[in-house]
Formats: sequence, structure tokens, C-alpha cells
Amino acid sequence: MSGAPVTVRVQRDDFDLAAEVRALSASRHDIGAVVTFSGLCRDEAGTLSALELEHYPGMAEAEIARICGQAIDRFGLQAATAIHRYGKILPGENIVLVITASPHRQAAFDGANFIMDFLKTSAPFWKKEHATDGSAGGWVSAKDADDSARDRWSKS
Repeated sequence: MSGAPVTVRVQRDDFDLAAEVRALSASRHDIGAVVTFSGLCRDEAGTLSALELEHYPGMAEAEIARICGQAIDRFGLQAATAIHRYGKILPGENIVLVITASPHRQAAFDGANFIMDFLKTSAPFWKKEHATDGSAGGWVSAKDADDSARDRWSKS
């Protein structure tokens, strides 16, 4: 794995996207592109009051760091940041942030997509939905589309 900096945090508190971009790119004049992805909690057409996320402490951070390391090596990234929240998250609030930096834009875009595709399928997180009508929400099952998005990377 390259020596490019990787920042990984799994935290209950919200994050500040602009502050995280500044932290990643401060005094870095070799970076030509920064790509960010921020995933937000949806209200599912008004039926969802909150999304509750749980994780496997220690293992989640290690898996995300491994995924970021693979992206750095595969796409020649100069840095990567991945922050994932846990706990009860309300519609409109941040869930996840991925930032990638590279000399050129395509590598940064590809790296961010790669990290998200593997994070959604490989990192040990579980989601439970809470409905606006007060009914007990269920745990969200994995989606075939997420597996397909991840699997496309083995073809390229």
C-alpha cells in the first residue's frame, strides 16, 4: 500500500464537509482534483422519521481503511478520507462522507466511486428504519444493486 494519507472515522457526531476537504488538501500543491461524496438520510416520501445505524467497532474502521488503501493503490490517489456516522440519523442529516484527491479528476472520481461501492457492501454496518407512523421499522436488507455496483470493479 502506498504512503498516501488515509483518514477514517466512524462517529456519532456530524461532520463538516468543507472542513474535511480543507484538512485533506491543506498545503498540498500536488493535488489537481478533489472529489467529495456526501450521503444523506432520505425521508422515503415522508414515511421515514429516522435511520438507525449500528456498526462493529474496530472492524468497521479497519475495513474502511483497507478499502481506502485499495483505492489509493488502484487509482494512484494522493489522499482519501472516509467518515461514516452511526446512531439515530434524521432525514436531511449526513450519513457518510468520502473524499478523494489525485493529480487528475478521473482518478479522484473513480476512487470515490470505488470506496463507496465497497463501503456499502463490505463494511460492517447495519441500518434500521424508524417509520413516521410510529411503527417498528425493520432492519434494511442488502440490495442486489449494491452488489452489482461493487462487482463491476472486478471487470475493469
